[in-house]
Amino acid sequence: MDEQRLDGNAAAGALGEVFAFEATTAGYACDACGGTGVLGTAMVYEVRGLGTIVRCPGCDNVLVRLVQNPGRHMIDLRGTKYLQIGEISG
Repeated sequence: MDEQRLDGNAAAGALGEVFAFEATTAGYACDACGGTGVLGTAMVYEVRGLGTIVRCPGCDNVLVRLVQNPGRHMIDLRGTKYLQIGEISG
């Protein structure tokens, strides 16, 4: 498998094709450890031929799975409690 680890901003293009807002600035809460942050600070793995995986920097839980096929996108947010846009309060 050809895998490359990047910071969360590397997912901006792929997420931008799915969401109408700048996803890297969206807040999240990890469903596994409860950690919070913005997607731009998460760990991103781009696996050629499989898609983009966004992981929690605190516990390595998968927050977002994104697969792009011709004509469709599939996104799995099971690892997140929420995604939040707008002002993020601590």
